Amino acid sequence: MRTGESRLEVQKTYKLFIGGKFVRGESGRVDPAAGRDRKVIANYCRASRKDFRDAVTSARSAVAGWSKQSAYLRGQILYRTAEMLERRRSELEAELRRAHGAKASVARSETGLSIDRLVHYAGWTDKFAQLFGSVNPVASSHFNFTTPEPTGVVVALCPDEPALLGLVSVLAPIILSGNTGVILGSTTQPLVPLTFSELIATSDLPAGVVNILTGNRTELAPHFASHMDTNAIVDASGDAAIGRELQRGGGFNVKRYVPRQLKPADWRTMQAENPYWILDTVEMKTAWHPIGL
Repeated sequence: MRTGESRLEVQKTYKLFIGGKFVRGESGRVDPAAGRDRKVIANYCRASRKDFRDAVTSARSAVAGWSKQSAYLRGQILYRTAEMLERRRSELEAELRRAHGAKASVARSETGLSIDRLVHYAGWTDKFAQLFGSVNPVASSHFNFTTPEPTGVVVALCPDEPALLGLVSVLAPIILSGNTGVILGSTTQPLVPLTFSELIATSDLPAGVVNILTGNRTELAPHFASHMDTNAIVDASGDAAIGRELQRGGGFNVKRYVPRQLKPADWRTMQAENPYWILDTVEMKTAWHPIGL
């Protein structure tokens, strides 16, 4: 390039995060992402039905290993993930400012709340079973225990706003109990969830526990609902039509549907730190054990 000549910026193409790897969409579709001023700032891969199916396969293969980890170890892994976000929080803040046009103070606040919320839920991994489980009185000479166990693969639709805090608030209570997740990030701020995936890629989270997709919510919702190897759907999209589609399709294999219909400001409050959200994606199992003489 000659001195004084202008050059075109090489824009980044953000990839999907499936099975611990960054992959281009199967369909090859790439959409532009614009900032607040509508100027294209990057490109991102648009997930297809095949990408979703691959993410479910990856999540299913990770269930056994993740759910068998001790609750204490899962908490340590989630806390370590929060540590990594803390160290690289400037990247998250920069992405929020660049992709959403957020003021520096707003980006700093959302990033800090996201890290704190991950720490909050990390602390519940070895406590929720004691709080929500029970020892039940029975008439025979048995011990009778009821304990929560992970339901399996959970699909989650994140709110558009706040893109980062909403993602963390939806994801953490799903995976802390031993579930794995297939997460559809914000449709209006797709770069934020994909940046989040880049920061957790080298954390101690096993591959497949968290899979992050971006794309058209309306296109993907029917596939989320009809897939026979998912166990639950957490819907924080705030879209009534999407909710009806998910409930209608989910009836085929009786998968659980859980709405999270919070206003954008509510994600910043204690409403999004509700430990009862953990119960939405666990199964209560009861076991009998004879009392020795």
